[in-house]
Amino acid sequence: MAGIGVAGNFTFYFLSIQASSVAVAATLMYTAPVIVLLISFIFRIERSTWFKWGSIAGVILGIVLLTGAYNTDSISVSFIGVAAGIGAGLSYAVFIFGFKNASSKGKPQPSLFIAFITFCLILFIFSDNSEAAAVLTSNDLGWFILIGIVGSGLSFILYMIGIRRTTPTTASMVAMVEPVTASLFGVLILGDHLSIIQLLGMVIILFTVTLLCVKQSD
Repeated sequence: MAGIGVAGNFTFYFLSIQASSVAVAATLMYTAPVIVLLISFIFRIERSTWFKWGSIAGVILGIVLLTGAYNTDSISVSFIGVAAGIGAGLSYAVFIFGFKNASSKGKPQPSLFIAFITFCLILFIFSDNSEAAAVLTSNDLGWFILIGIVGSGLSFILYMIGIRRTTPTTASMVAMVEPVTASLFGVLILGDHLSIIQLLGMVIILFTVTLLCVKQSD
């Protein structure tokens, strides 16, 4: 289930970007904590509290400011883009619950291996085989390997270790710092520039996630 969730998340996210924009796709995908909390509340996995809903609202506000989704003049919206973005959020929720259940019953490495085998098999069906084969002779092969080791392998192992010690909603909220780290990477490595509003969005996300983690540990 975690592998299906990851495959769906990646696929729907890129489809949403293609059909609308990065701002719309990212904002809709990061509504996943809302879905996770609703499911957790319905199945009595955790309690629904005003503090959790407030934290979710804070993170979504920060993401809207960071991605620029508030500026309707500069973004494009379509039904397919919105549907795919929501699908990415639903898939992210499946991924969270799948990993949460798997991590409670076994070690992270075997669970992650099964999830990624499932992920690869699903995406192989929809992939362009000629483009996939061209990666092996690409000058960027080293970057692909580095992204696979650090961006997928190491990060998911650490995430699975952490998810065993927290609730599904908190785990999904902590993952929301991803757009912050991506933006910082763009500034430090690619020379991008952030506006005051984007910096405010980053601060709101980091503050809310930190407050939630501290509250959760009490």
